[in-house]
Amino acid sequence: MGYQVGRGEQIVETDARGRASLGRPGQLPDWRRATAPAVVVTELERQFLANAALQAQIEYAGQHPEQRVDRPRRP
Repeated sequence: MGYQVGRGEQIVETDARGRASLGRPGQLPDWRRATAPAVVVTELERQFLANAALQAQIEYAGQHPEQRVDRPRRP
């Protein structure tokens, strides 16, 4: 899980218990004012999520396996 810090300026990843190392004491910015859970996606994932036509094609293909076209596998 990660937390978005500030206005998208930095992503801090937390461990399994939700802890993060934020630096040395006395040098920490005010983290309390702007932390929020973040979801990080790649540019390719963002393009896929924005393409409703492609999502519909994939959904259709999953619902109609009888139309599947087998292709030879590469060695």
